[in-house]
Amino acid sequence: MMLEKFVDPLPVMETIQPISFHKGSMFYEVTMKEGHQQLHRDLPPTRIWGYNGQFPGPTFRVKRNQTVRVLWKNELPMKHFLPIDTTVHGAGKNQPEVRTVVHLHGGATPDTSDGYPDAWFTKGFKETGPFFPGKVYTYPNQQQATTLWYHDHAIGITRLNIYAGLAGAYIIHDEEEEALSLPAYSYDLPLVIMDRSFHNDGSLYYPSEPQPPIPGVRPSTLSNFFGDTILVNGKVWPFLEVEPRRYRFRLINASNSRTYQLSLSNGTPFIQIGSDQGLLSAPVHVRNILLAPAERADVIMDFSSLDGEYITIRNHAPAPFPNGSLPDPETTGVLMQFRVLKQLQSEDTSKIPNSLNVVPRLKKRNASRTRNLLLNMTHDQYGREVHLLNNQLWDDPITEMPHLWSTEIWNFINVTEGSHPIHLHLVRFQILDRQTINKEIYQKEGRIVPNGPRIKPEPNEQGWKDTVCANPWEMTRIIVSFGPYTGLYVWHCHILEHEDYEMMRPYVVIK
Repeated sequence: MMLEKFVDPLPVMETIQPISFHKGSMFYEVTMKEGHQQLHRDLPPTRIWGYNGQFPGPTFRVKRNQTVRVLWKNELPMKHFLPIDTTVHGAGKNQPEVRTVVHLHGGATPDTSDGYPDAWFTKGFKETGPFFPGKVYTYPNQQQATTLWYHDHAIGITRLNIYAGLAGAYIIHDEEEEALSLPAYSYDLPLVIMDRSFHNDGSLYYPSEPQPPIPGVRPSTLSNFFGDTILVNGKVWPFLEVEPRRYRFRLINASNSRTYQLSLSNGTPFIQIGSDQGLLSAPVHVRNILLAPAERADVIMDFSSLDGEYITIRNHAPAPFPNGSLPDPETTGVLMQFRVLKQLQSEDTSKIPNSLNVVPRLKKRNASRTRNLLLNMTHDQYGREVHLLNNQLWDDPITEMPHLWSTEIWNFINVTEGSHPIHLHLVRFQILDRQTINKEIYQKEGRIVPNGPRIKPEPNEQGWKDTVCANPWEMTRIIVSFGPYTGLYVWHCHILEHEDYEMMRPYVVIK
C-alpha cells in the first residue's frame, strides 16, 4: 500500500505542565499507556504505546538549573504486541514481557535517575509507597540550553518499546540562549524523525525473523530494521504551513537503525546552530546534515524570501549506512514538506548572530588515559550477527572505570562494515578526529594500522556531543571529561537492534 505524501499537517506535541512545585523542584507525572493514533489520513488508527498515551510523548521545556522530578508510571498491557526474541539477553522467558525504564538521552543525571537498562519496572510497580505507583527520577538540568530526548531503555526490548512509540523531546532553555533572539515560541519546533512500516490495517509491522529465516529461533532479532515509511512527530510524510520568516527546528533522529542525510529540495542550506549538547560556537551553513540514530541538529530555516514556495526535506543516506541501498526518492528519500503560505503574523525580530556560544576545547595533554575500544562483530550459535564493544558482552566484568573529573580519550576502532552511533550516558564530549585503518592488514593479521591522515570533524560536529558516528574501518577519537556524578552508567551503539543484542556495556565513574 502506497500512502500519499503531504496530506496530513505536522503535529506539534503539547508541552507538558508540572502538577506541582515543591522545595524548589517542578514535579511532573507521566504514564506509559496504550492508545490508538491515526498516523496517516488513509490508515486506520494504529495501536501505539506512548508517554501519556501520545506518540511521540509530550515535550518537556525546562529551565537550566531548574530541578525536575518526574513520576514515570507503567500502565501498559502485560503482553507485548511486537515480537520478543527470548534468546536475547535480558528478554528471556523467565522475564515479564513488558518492562520499561526511561532514559533522558543526553541528560547529566544521577545514576539512580539515568534509566539503567536492568532497572526496569512493570505495570503497577510501587517504588516509593502506595501513593507513587512507578519510579520518581530527578533531573537537575545543570547543563547548557540544548535539545535532549527521552525514551525507553529496558534491556533486551528497547528496540520494540521505542518502535511502539515510547519517545519524546526534552528541551532545556537558558538565559544565554534567550539573549540571542533566536526564533522562539511557536517558531521553535522539535521534529522527531522515525521510520516505520505498516500492515494494511494500520498496525505497526516489525519483522519476527530475518530473511531467510533462522532455524531454531522465532521470533528472532535482526541486525538492522528499516521501515519503508518516514514519520515526523508521529505523522507519515506531513506538511507544515509556515510564514515567510525564520523558524527554528530541532531535528531528532529517533529511528531504530536508520541514518539520514538531509537536504532541502530548493538547494538552500540549513543554518545549523546546535548539535547534541547545545549551541555551536557560530552558525554553520550546511547543504547536508548527517544524523545517525539518536543524534540531534538544531537548525534555522529562513523562509522570508520564499513566499508561496513548497520545500521538501530529502534524505540521501544509504541503509545500512554508509554501504547499503540508497533510499527510494518516493518513500524513504522524503521526510516532510514546508509550504510558505501563511500570512506574516508580526514582524520577524529574530536574529542569526555571528557568535552563539563559547565552546572551550578539551586539551589532549590533559587526558589521563587513552582507551582503544574495538567495535567488532561475531556470530551466535544460530549464525546471527552479534555486534560487540571491545569484544565483550553486557554481563562481562566492567572494564571502563574513569575517575570523577578525569579527562580521557576514547578511540573507537570500527572493524565492521557499518557505521555505529556510539552514545555515552551522563557526559558530553568533543570529537577529536577520524582516521582510516588498513582493512587488509587487520583481516589478515589482526593488527590496527592507520593508513590515512587524521581528519578533523566538520564545523557542525565541533560542538558538544553525546553520540558520535563511528564509520567502518576508521578510528574515531573523542575526548571526554567524566562528571558531574559518580556511579554506574552505560555506553552503547544507538542502533537499537545492536544495543539490544550485546552492543552495550556498563561503565562506572569512581571517586
